Amino acid sequence: MLGGFAKSLFGSSNDRYVKSLGSIVAKIAAFEPTISAMTDAELSNQTILFRERLANGTKLDDLLPEAFATVREAAKRALGQRHYDVQMVGGIVLHRGEIAEMRTGEGKTLVATLATYLNALPGTGVHVVTVNDYLAERDAGWMGQVYRFLGLTVGVIIPNLTDQQRRDAYHSDITYGTNNEFGFDYLRDNMKYERSSMVQRAFNFAIVDEVDSILIDEARTPLIISGPTDDKSDLYKSVDAVVKQLTAEDYEKDEKQKSIILTEDGTEKVERMLEAAGLLQGANLYDFENTQVVHHTNQALRANMMFKLDTDYIVKDGKVIIIDEFTGRMMDGRRWSDGLHQAVEAKEGVQIEPENQTMASITFQNYFRMYPKLSGMTGTAATEAAEFYDIYKMNVVTIPTNVGVKRVDEEDEFYKDTADKFQAIAKKIKHHAELGQPVLVGTVSIEKSELLSEFLVKEGVKHEVLNARQHEREAHIVAQAGRKSVVTIATNMAGRGTDIQLGGNLEFRVNDELAEMPEGPEREAAIARIKAEISAEKAEVLASGGLFVLGTERHESRRIDNQLRGRSGRQGDPGLSRFYLSLDDDLLRIFGPDTLFARMMRSNIGDGEAIGSKWLSKAIETAQKKVEARNYDIRKQVVEYDDVMNDQRKVIYEQRADIMDADTVGDVVADMRTELVNSIVGDACPPNSYPEQWDIEGMRTKLAEMLALEPPIDDWLKEEAIDPEVVEERVREAADAMVAEKAAMLEPEQWIQVEKSILLQNLDHHWKEHLATLDALRQVVHLRAYAQKTPINEYKQEAFSLFERMLGNIREDVTRTIAHAQFQLEERPALPDLPDFITTHFDPFSGDDDSADFDAGTRGLLTTTLPPLSIPRPTGEEVGEDPADWEGKVSRNASCPCGSGRKYKHCHGAV
Repeated sequence: MLGGFAKSLFGSSNDRYVKSLGSIVAKIAAFEPTISAMTDAELSNQTILFRERLANGTKLDDLLPEAFATVREAAKRALGQRHYDVQMVGGIVLHRGEIAEMRTGEGKTLVATLATYLNALPGTGVHVVTVNDYLAERDAGWMGQVYRFLGLTVGVIIPNLTDQQRRDAYHSDITYGTNNEFGFDYLRDNMKYERSSMVQRAFNFAIVDEVDSILIDEARTPLIISGPTDDKSDLYKSVDAVVKQLTAEDYEKDEKQKSIILTEDGTEKVERMLEAAGLLQGANLYDFENTQVVHHTNQALRANMMFKLDTDYIVKDGKVIIIDEFTGRMMDGRRWSDGLHQAVEAKEGVQIEPENQTMASITFQNYFRMYPKLSGMTGTAATEAAEFYDIYKMNVVTIPTNVGVKRVDEEDEFYKDTADKFQAIAKKIKHHAELGQPVLVGTVSIEKSELLSEFLVKEGVKHEVLNARQHEREAHIVAQAGRKSVVTIATNMAGRGTDIQLGGNLEFRVNDELAEMPEGPEREAAIARIKAEISAEKAEVLASGGLFVLGTERHESRRIDNQLRGRSGRQGDPGLSRFYLSLDDDLLRIFGPDTLFARMMRSNIGDGEAIGSKWLSKAIETAQKKVEARNYDIRKQVVEYDDVMNDQRKVIYEQRADIMDADTVGDVVADMRTELVNSIVGDACPPNSYPEQWDIEGMRTKLAEMLALEPPIDDWLKEEAIDPEVVEERVREAADAMVAEKAAMLEPEQWIQVEKSILLQNLDHHWKEHLATLDALRQVVHLRAYAQKTPINEYKQEAFSLFERMLGNIREDVTRTIAHAQFQLEERPALPDLPDFITTHFDPFSGDDDSADFDAGTRGLLTTTLPPLSIPRPTGEEVGEDPADWEGKVSRNASCPCGSGRKYKHCHGAV
């Protein structure tokens, strides 16, 4: 009570913080008259002056007021838009590495230009992260006008770019792209074999748009790069046929955890069917030999009983395409992991693609925590403020709206079942559409949106359905959702990125209606006519009450409900929102209050009757909080497990970078060889033992296998003073001599390349195997809880032991490969291509929101064999036709571009 009184008297801590920023906003405003008087050239020259001041020791914070005023003026001239004062507050919050919570329609995209410009001045790069490729391209082109006006370079990262295009984009002052593209480029870079082929540079500052969607919703699912394994299509089909014969009594499913297990009778039934199909070894399904069959049976169960067509995925052009549970979009080319996608493909009878093996992975938490400074913006972050601070150390600051919100948020209405609810919704929509009010309907799945569409057809209501099936038309449908009497059904509105403007969107109408009309007076007259129509239509829509947002059920997260509501009432427009619920809704059915509540509801509500009360709304909010807490626990668990791998990942990636940067790696290889020799001799000749106790045969076998050596050990044993140290030294000398002899066969530059190639390939091979082992460990380590042990602590200990063992295996394989390798003299070893890999975004705990897309820019499989000793001849197109220009562009050992067949250094490169 006292807290509430103090809050009403002094304002909340958020209000006080925002108010404290007013003095900086006043300083920005003080620069406006001076900067407004500048010519375009003088305004553009500000960037050069700012950079000079930074070079002389001025801090970014000191430049902030003048830099922000410069961006405000540049936006006025380039875009015709002037930043409001509240947008300046948002810019300051972003610059300070915090999250700016701004309502939909408050111009977050424009706000980002302030902090982006200021932090791009040092020239170390700023990344602006968006939720989809459309927004990345749109914002880079739209806001890029401001940056280019001020003399900064802008790049955009989208799929299917070449490495050189990506490198150019990353070396721009400002780079736009999606979270997936940034993350996958980081992983791909750490699979490259030369520093020059890496595309990213050191991280500096990132602004994450829709920060809650990217850092919360998608953070349950790590990014994974994987390569294909053996084809097991027949096994999937056979197991699927068995699972399809099961009945509800044969299994128990937990929708809350998205898990399913066979009952005792079900297990026996499956065993008999698998035995008949010839898939079972022995009579027991859970024998060790049947581990793979058990795994595929479990995935087939999940695919058939837990995953629904048109809700979790759709089938299009003979492919199973995942639907993003948060945005309702098709995730084309993405795949669930661990055999689940193959099980769904078998269920739907489409072609089954091979499974994949992990080659590299990282969570968004650990990726974004690598940025020295990170900030974000969204319309809905306050409900997750604690998580943002716990994981990312970012505070959430709620920015006041420029104009007061006039939207009315009505109480939820409850119905007994889905049919009653949809009947009521259809009538309500028809009523509001007849009044001239635009209606935006939010559904949670394609199935629900198409069911509602059928009800609206019966009522004779004209409408548009926006879901994964209409992915390509998304922006056009959303842009016109504010027109008079327009009804739009949308599957999840999170991160749609297109404003709903009352009366219609001028830009989209011009593009749609005047695309074929050439520039000229006729086009100008047509644009003026469209403007007048939009203005008149907007007045009618405002008079009818603005946009009506109708939710057909509550989402698991309050944020997604708030995102839907936030589409209405932008910039002081009137609006209305209401949610309709029934006892059949997944949220109430799975997470809602107990069965007593459900029985009371069913017995007290008649067919078609609705009730609404604050108590019921509170019960729904409690259910949502339960789900949010559970999802936070899942994300926390993901990051706890990935933190273990992250420490190891850093070690491996740093070692790779050191190898690539080193002029020579001979010392590293020699140290590995020495350690291996010491280990072999130490095992065979223990300290303080007599020669007759030594395992001479074991040592001889190991030396032949690992080092291709057959030293005269029998002769050494005849010496009186022989001891393990002497044996070690002699074996080491013999190994060094053997390697030196191999090195002499090649030129020094070639030998360095050979050693680097062997080191990197062995490192990558064993890291890939290590990741697969850790994946398997993570899936079973929870069973240690039955032994009263903490799974995460067990995982840490075992992961450390496995990592140490991996380093030992790398040492052995590198030494053995060099000892046994045979080299050709005429050509230089080329570094191997990157593998044909699949990029995946999967949830290791629930299988949700998994994804993968084939990378068209790579080729060849990563193997542990020594690469061919060859280097392609550069063409005249690549290096120019003039031999005088070839110096520095052509490797000394490459074939000469003139086509003579001789090496460049012996032809046009001869000194």
